[in-house]
Amino acid sequence: MSAVGEMKTAAYICRGCGIGERLNTKQMAMVAQKEGKMKVVREHDFLCDASGVQMIRDDIANEAVTHVMIAACSRRAKTEAFNFQDVPMARANIREGVIWSQPEGAAAQEVTQDMADDYVRMGCAEVKKMKLPAGAPVASQNRRVLVVGGGMSGLTAALESAEAGFEAVIVEKQGALGGWAAQLWKRAPFRSPYTDPVDTGVAELVAKVTNHPRIEVHLNATLAQTSGAPGAFTVQVATESGATTALEVGAIIQATGFTTYDIAKLPELGGGQHPNVVDQAGLEALVIAAARQGVPVKRPSDGGEVRSVVFLQCAGQRDDSGKHLPYCSGHCCNTSIKQAMYFKDANPAIDTVVLYTDLRTPGMGEDFYRSGQTKGVTFTKGLASGVAAAGNSCTVQFRDFILDEDTSIEADLVVLATGQVPNSGVNIDIPEDQQPAVKPISILNLTYRQGKDLPQLKDGLTDSHFICFPYETRRTGIYAAGPVRRPMDIAQATEDATGAALKAIQAVENAALGRAAHPRSGDLSYPIVPLEGCTQCKRCTVECPFGAIDEDEKRFPLFNESRCRRCGTCMGACPVRVISFENYSPDTVGSQIKAIDMPDEFSEKPRILVLACENDAYPALDMAGMQRNVYSAFVRVIPVRCLGSVNTVWITDALNGGWDGVMMLGCKHGDDYQCHFVKGSELAGYRMSKVDDTLKQMGLETERVASYEVAITDIARAPQLINEYVAKIQEIGMSPMKGFA
Repeated sequence: MSAVGEMKTAAYICRGCGIGERLNTKQMAMVAQKEGKMKVVREHDFLCDASGVQMIRDDIANEAVTHVMIAACSRRAKTEAFNFQDVPMARANIREGVIWSQPEGAAAQEVTQDMADDYVRMGCAEVKKMKLPAGAPVASQNRRVLVVGGGMSGLTAALESAEAGFEAVIVEKQGALGGWAAQLWKRAPFRSPYTDPVDTGVAELVAKVTNHPRIEVHLNATLAQTSGAPGAFTVQVATESGATTALEVGAIIQATGFTTYDIAKLPELGGGQHPNVVDQAGLEALVIAAARQGVPVKRPSDGGEVRSVVFLQCAGQRDDSGKHLPYCSGHCCNTSIKQAMYFKDANPAIDTVVLYTDLRTPGMGEDFYRSGQTKGVTFTKGLASGVAAAGNSCTVQFRDFILDEDTSIEADLVVLATGQVPNSGVNIDIPEDQQPAVKPISILNLTYRQGKDLPQLKDGLTDSHFICFPYETRRTGIYAAGPVRRPMDIAQATEDATGAALKAIQAVENAALGRAAHPRSGDLSYPIVPLEGCTQCKRCTVECPFGAIDEDEKRFPLFNESRCRRCGTCMGACPVRVISFENYSPDTVGSQIKAIDMPDEFSEKPRILVLACENDAYPALDMAGMQRNVYSAFVRVIPVRCLGSVNTVWITDALNGGWDGVMMLGCKHGDDYQCHFVKGSELAGYRMSKVDDTLKQMGLETERVASYEVAITDIARAPQLINEYVAKIQEIGMSPMKGFA
């Protein structure tokens, strides 16, 4: 038995899945024992089966093993089997990363074995630098969910949270709940038979919320200030009277909805020019007013009879000129069909025309569209060029795409489908010459150094990783739901709110256990910084994409673990390498870089370091191996949490150590980024742009360091990029630094 606190390492070599047939596992075990200095080394036919897992557990329990290195399949595989939470563990990727990515046959045997041996060396080096994360539970473990906004999204999010057993608070700036949905006469159908407009259901939902024992409602209220982190947010709720109430909450859902695009910005279509030209919200108001009086809808201009209505789709939407909204608002086509049915159901003789370029009917909207046709609604494919008014009538000029001619149509009422503008807050980036008359106000009033509201995309929609993490904003524990996140209809908004509620619940539960929220959900590690080594350069505070780092009274970085996503961007930014995580640090990666058996300059065996993002590039390489897409045996791949965590010291250490090239594979960045950590790959690109000077000072070609954007779907492209890069390095020649390594 080892002494208390003494490290006892163990390496386990798997022979399963063809590893034993393709490789000399005894040699790998010898490498682990002699070079890796592992105190326990064992081979097994199938490490992931019950006997293999039990062997490891027995060694931990009976042999006092404290650190485990498994040489088998990828770290992304068999995670449930290899789940040893009481010891640090490293995984050497021998299956996907070696035997499945290399050709069979005697000719490739030597370099394939070299590759496997190096991964064993790297795994042994890594695990020795790892510690078992202890977690950092927040001092306050509040599980209450705050919902900002009392429309359909907000009501649904609060109700779903409460039904799951969590307290919820709604803060609504208006004097009543319901939002835009409460201003609708009917909604498009969301269940079979999808033939007619249906009741909105707002009144019933409001009744459920207001009568629920776990839901608290604040009307005519806004947030004066929001501070804290998951599990420990403090919000100041301000009312019209000027009084404020402090609330403690664990997570926040922003469901502040949308405002309709200003119809006055469309004068060429009659917007703001003629009373008989209204938007879809304006028509709803006319229909509700008429229904209350028990009369048909009248012309706004003179109260006359409406005999014809034209609906103009994409009014101020899907505009590529930069003048109006560039996106589709999702609901407008079904809304126009619904509103055309208002007239047809009241009087089939009323002529209704929907003028569209593309008819988009999400969900089962196709059935709704067919029902509209059956009721006599006319659908015309064309593009309106103008609306002219004469007296109480309007003339719509348009290009008929079917007849390929310019024509016009008369209407008593013109309805513009103007779309949704998200109520996001003050972070909307609006050029000075385009500032609105009424500037947007702050919604959350965050006390973050990065701004008072959630970061947004260029169109004002709340920023999130649209593909993988749609609800997660850049402020950990604060989630977006409904049209503030993306344009959508009521059915989509209620589903969206349910998803956001589940993520908020996950956030408060993780915070209570000291675990990361996402995308590394469950990760117990957190940033550790010995401040005596800090130079107060502030790079970590500036570069953190999630506002997890502030400054204390002495201007040292102050880390908020509950906000931290564990991406390591701060670690990559630190010039003196004092920031680390227990299981991921400058040393865990640096030791792997130094651990390989470096061939000399005459061997004609180059060594290329590949730093691959664990979220996209590394999975792509794994899947490439699964499909037996071959790539060069001269590369050694190290997965990194994010390219943002890559410290330039790793690059210089690798080049000084004789590596012939360094290849970084990260996510796409820019406006349509795919980086799970938002800015990581972009920051890495910025840092690496300055490496050229270092290379020149070392007398090395700038091509020896390269960075590529790789998506998780690049299963064929990623191996191709590697092979092309290796060919380029072979063309340049071996590194002259090998002789000094």
